[in-house]
Order: sequence, then C-alpha cells, then structure tokens
Amino acid sequence: MSTDGPTVDEGVREMIRLMPRLMARAKRMPVPERLRDFALTPRHLSLLALLLYDESATVKRLAEQLQLASTTVSLMVGDLSRQNILERREDEHDRRRTIVTIAGAHRPAIEAWLGAGAAAWRTALEPLSPAERRLVINALLTYERETMALTRQPD
Repeated sequence: MSTDGPTVDEGVREMIRLMPRLMARAKRMPVPERLRDFALTPRHLSLLALLLYDESATVKRLAEQLQLASTTVSLMVGDLSRQNILERREDEHDRRRTIVTIAGAHRPAIEAWLGAGAAAWRTALEPLSPAERRLVINALLTYERETMALTRQPD
C-alpha cells in the first residue's frame, strides 16, 4: 500500500477479505430468546434498529428511511404490532398520523441485540469528516447497486 492509501486493486482485495467477516459476524449475533419465535426478517431488523435509534417514528418516516413503500412498512408494523413487539398510537397533533415505538416489554432485548450495531457504526463514523462519511456511505451504496445488478434474473 502506498502512503496515501491503497491502490484500487489493494482496496478490492481488502474488501474481498473484509466483507465475508462482517457478514459472518452479523449472522452470529444471536436472536434474544424472547424474540426467537417471531420469524423476524432482515427488513424487520432494519425497522427495529431505526426505532431503537430514533425512539419513535411515523410509518411514512420509516418507509422513507427504509426506502420501501408505505404500504409495505404499514404491513410490517401491523405484523409486529399484532405480536406486541411494536406499539402504535395516534399523533396528538395530527390524528391522521400513527406514531410507532418498540413495546417496552421487548425494548431491553432488542436494545441488547441490535444496539451494538449502531454503536459500532458510530465508533467507525464519528472520527471521519462529513465528506469522508459521505464517501464511505456512497462506496457501500455503489457496491450494493452493483451486486444487485449481478443478482437480477434475466427476463
């Protein structure tokens, strides 16, 4: 590696080594016993992590953050609410809006499980400048977009 940083090929090699380790560690995070019977999907985990991080949100806001249709998020919220993982309440200022939060009974288990991931990202991103954070995020988004293109089935 040069003193200014890795070449593109060196960076690719490093990411090829790093990504499987990151995925393996994420998969090894054990689901808390209280939540094992709920058949949670990766989308549920992202929704729960956002609510853990932000405390509460509207369905519309969650849909924007997850980059999913509001109807999809509404169905997810409904499913998790029926299982008493989430609580829904009317917005006091606008009764048309529904505020979603993690149910108090499940918050400690979800916090212990998913909170560490947000803390790890904070540790990784905090020392970076806003421009450097944008660079990291854009690189990961580009990687996601390119790998999605590889997995699309031909018509």
